[in-house]
Amino acid sequence: MAFASQGVVFISLTTRLPDTADRWDLGELELSVLLLMMVLLAGAGSVLAERLAAHHDSALVLRAGLLVTAVAVPALLLAPVFAGFVLGLAAYGVALGLVDATTNMQAVAVERAASRPLLPSFHAAWTCGGLVGAALTLATSGLPDRSGAVVAVVPLLAALGAFGAYVTRAEVPGTADLTGTGDGTPVPWRPILLVGLGLVVFYMVDTAATTWGATYLDRTVVAPERLVALATFPYLLASLVVRLAGDRLVQRHGVTSVLRVGAVVGCVGLVTVVTAPGWPVAVLGFTVAGAGMAVVAPLSFSAAGRIAGGSPASTDAVIARFNQFNYAGALLGAVLTGVVGSDSLRVGFAVPAVLVLALLPLARSFAAERHTTEAQSA
Repeated sequence: MAFASQGVVFISLTTRLPDTADRWDLGELELSVLLLMMVLLAGAGSVLAERLAAHHDSALVLRAGLLVTAVAVPALLLAPVFAGFVLGLAAYGVALGLVDATTNMQAVAVERAASRPLLPSFHAAWTCGGLVGAALTLATSGLPDRSGAVVAVVPLLAALGAFGAYVTRAEVPGTADLTGTGDGTPVPWRPILLVGLGLVVFYMVDTAATTWGATYLDRTVVAPERLVALATFPYLLASLVVRLAGDRLVQRHGVTSVLRVGAVVGCVGLVTVVTAPGWPVAVLGFTVAGAGMAVVAPLSFSAAGRIAGGSPASTDAVIARFNQFNYAGALLGAVLTGVVGSDSLRVGFAVPAVLVLALLPLARSFAAERHTTEAQSA
C-alpha cells in the first residue's frame, strides 16, 4: 500500500504541473528551480530516513513520512499565496525522500525473508498507484488543479495501516536487538556504485517522462488540454505490464540481457518522443520508453541489497544511501531536462535519449554477487 500511495500522489502532482505552472505563472526555468528544491529536499529526507531507521524501525519512519505527505499535498495545492505553495512543496520533498527510502528498506527486508525476487512486484504497486493518479487527472481535467488535494487521503490511509502491516526488525529472525546503522560488516561500495549509476539513468528517464511529459504534450506537440496526462498514463501502463513479468523475464534471460534490451527499447522510445510530429506519436514514444525502462529500478535496489549483504540493520543504511542515486537521476531528468529544454523541450528530452545507452555497459554489474574479498578491500 505504501508503494501504491507514493505512486498515486507523485503522478497526480506531476500530471497537474501544466495547470499548476499556469496558476502561478511559471515558465520552464522557474519550474525547474522549484523542482530542484524538491529533489534536494527529497535527498535530505532520504538521509534523515537513514538516521531515524538506525534507532527506530523503518516501518515507523515510513508511517511518519506518509503522514507528512498527507499534510503537505493539500498545503501546496490549496495554498492561497505563492509562498505557501513553496513551503508545501518543500515539505512534500522531505516526505518524498522519507517514503522512498523506507519503502525500499521494507521491500528488501520482505524479499530477504521470502528468499525469492519480489522487488519488481513492489515497484509494480508503485506503478499501479501512478496509473490511478494519472487516471484521476484525466477524469478531473476540467477542474482546477486544487481538486488534486483529495489524493492526500491515500497516504493517510496507508499511514494508519488500514490495508496491511509493515515489517519490523523484530519480525526478521535474529535482528530484534540490532541498533545503529550496521553490524560492522564492510560494505562493497564500488560494485554498488556501478549499480547506482544504472539507477541514476532510470530516474533520469522516468522523472523526465513523468515530470515534463504532460508539459511536452501541452506546449510542444499541442495536445488537447484534457489529454495531456496521456504522456504519463500509457508510459505507466507499459511499465506495469513489464514489471509484472519482470521476475520471469530475469529468470529466463538473465538480468544483464533484460537490462540491455530495455536500454535499447528505452532509447528508441525517447527518440520517438523527440522527433514526434504530433502528440499521438509522442504518446507512443512515451509508451515504448516506459516498457524499456520498467525493471531497472527494482533490479537496482535488489542488486544493491544482495551485494551489500550484512544484517538487515546494515542493509537499511545501505538502501537509504543507495536511494540518493534516485535523486541524482531526478536532477538530471527533472531539472536538466527543463533547463536544457527551456527554449524547446525536444532538446530537453534528447538528453535522456542519449544517456540511457549508458545502461549497456552497466548492465553486467547488476548480476554481481557479494564477494568477501571484494567487500574487505572496498
